[in-house]
Amino acid sequence: MGKSTKVAISLPEQVLKAIEKERKARRESRSEFFRRAAEKLLKQEQESRAVKAYVRGYGVMPESPEEVERAHRAGAAALAQEPW
Repeated sequence: MGKSTKVAISLPEQVLKAIEKERKARRESRSEFFRRAAEKLLKQEQESRAVKAYVRGYGVMPESPEEVERAHRAGAAALAQEPW
């Protein structure tokens, strides 16, 4: 990990109590808890933007009927090979 910077935040008391309980159960420091939480949120936000861009792309350039049919055939062929 690179250079670290200290920050101060204000939290409602009940949120801090819940955080303290969780971080103690995980045996991690407050810094580690908040770093992990921030990284997870940033990753989720990035993934959400990527999904939205993907969906917008299909709005601009949807699959052709031929592509849909090929996908259905490929799926049916794959399922037919399953030993159920």
